[in-house]
Amino acid sequence: MAEKTAKEHPPSSVTVKGRDVRLRTIGFILLAALAVWFIAANTGSVTIRLWVPEVTLPLWTVLAVTLLAGIALGLIVARRRARR
Repeated sequence: MAEKTAKEHPPSSVTVKGRDVRLRTIGFILLAALAVWFIAANTGSVTIRLWVPEVTLPLWTVLAVTLLAGIALGLIVARRRARR
């Protein structure tokens, strides 16, 4: 069998004020800022049906809970993949 001969490259990074910052970190910061802005811009009340009951909440609360659930699920999936 042939062995892999490809060399691993270091992560892509840029220099900001004399420090190397990964592009992945910059992307995460931009997405987080956009998410916070989007949540802050949506302040109206909405009615949500949770199977049986209907709940009226501010939209920013619903968006924040959805964002936190997405982050938690993403971390769980990333940890499971890292164990393999």
